[in-house]
Amino acid sequence: MRRRAWYFMGSLAAGFVVGAALAQRSMGRWRSSLFSARPLRRLSALGYLSGHPGVETVRVLREYIAWEEHPSLRRRAEAIMRRMEAKLD
Repeated sequence: MRRRAWYFMGSLAAGFVVGAALAQRSMGRWRSSLFSARPLRRLSALGYLSGHPGVETVRVLREYIAWEEHPSLRRRAEAIMRRMEAKLD
């Protein structure tokens, strides 16, 4: 039973590490795709930007909000921008 538990925990940890690495790779690849034609790439770019607050990021988000036509992506960008502005003030 103990050996099974160790195998399970090891497999669980390995799966978590591989999943996190793939997610990070995807985010890094699409971080510059904020103005892409594909909504999923824009969502990924927003996720990347949300982890990198700064004055320049807020400026880019303002331009993006003016450009974005999809309501849910626009709302997400606005929420990210508001959080960043609150942190920077």
